[in-house]
Amino acid sequence: MRLALEQARTARDLDEVPVGAVVVLAGEVVGRGCNRTRSRRDPTAHAELLAISDAARRLAAMRLPGAVVYATLEPCFMCAGALSHARVERVVWGVRDPKFGGCVSLGEVLSDPRLNHRVSITEGVCADEARELLRQFFRSKR
Repeated sequence: MRLALEQARTARDLDEVPVGAVVVLAGEVVGRGCNRTRSRRDPTAHAELLAISDAARRLAAMRLPGAVVYATLEPCFMCAGALSHARVERVVWGVRDPKFGGCVSLGEVLSDPRLNHRVSITEGVCADEARELLRQFFRSKR
C-alpha cells in the first residue's frame, strides 16, 4: 500500500485527484498507475486501470490470476469491472468512496454472485494517509 500511496502523491503533484494503484504478483510489483484523467483528458485514465494495463503489458497477459491490486481509494464501477475481467485475486484499498465506490459503497461488483469471477477485498489499509491526501487536495481546490 505504501507504493500505491507514492503513486497517489505523484498524481497530486500532477494536479490530479490523488489516487494510486499497484499490481503485485508473486511478491513482485508488475504494474503501477496514478490518476491521469485531467492531464490526459480521458475519463477512463483511473489509477487502477492504468496499473492493470501496465501489468498486462509487462506480462504480455490478458488476465492477472493470483494478482493483488493495492489502491488508495475504493474502485469505482468501471475499475471494479476491469478488475473482475482481469481475474485478479484480491483488491486492497485505503478508503471507501461514498460517491462512486463500486465494491461496497454503492455496489458490490467484485462479490456479485452472478459473475463468474469474484475478487476478495480488504479495506482500510493506510486509510488515514489516503484520506488525508484526498482532503488536502480537495481543500486546495475550494
